[in-house]
Amino acid sequence: MDKVINNKHQIAYNSLYLALALVDLDKKTRYYGTDVPIFHSEIHVIMAIAEHPGIHVGGLAEILGVTKGAVSEILKKLERKALVIKEVDDLNLSRYSLSLTEKGKKAHSNHMYYHSILNSMVEDELQNASVHELEFLSDFLSSLINKVKIFNENFDE
Repeated sequence: MDKVINNKHQIAYNSLYLALALVDLDKKTRYYGTDVPIFHSEIHVIMAIAEHPGIHVGGLAEILGVTKGAVSEILKKLERKALVIKEVDDLNLSRYSLSLTEKGKKAHSNHMYYHSILNSMVEDELQNASVHELEFLSDFLSSLINKVKIFNENFDE
């Protein structure tokens, strides 16, 4: 019984250490094959624009779950770094259509490559797992994520 409890505690600690390692990985500013540093929030705006060419600020804010003001500030930085272009939308002259420059497309491509490396790490670790084990792990992680979110929303310091 003590071994089971110790294993569960070790899984809890390992989960926390993995989360912290991923946060550290995500916080790091990268260049993604360009000549400018690109922050976490910026590369995810670039990714959203790549996935929704011609999107406008309001749509981008909705997708990212942030305010239009926050998107506008990030877009100013991305324009200065020559990663994004804002053009007046031909269908609605009161808003801007967003697209990536060639440098922005390169950053997006390298960011997706970065994700593919991380995905490969997970796939390599799970290569011998059975369907049942994969289903268990997927359910376990989803449930744990939901519980941590609820805990975070309700925990007062």
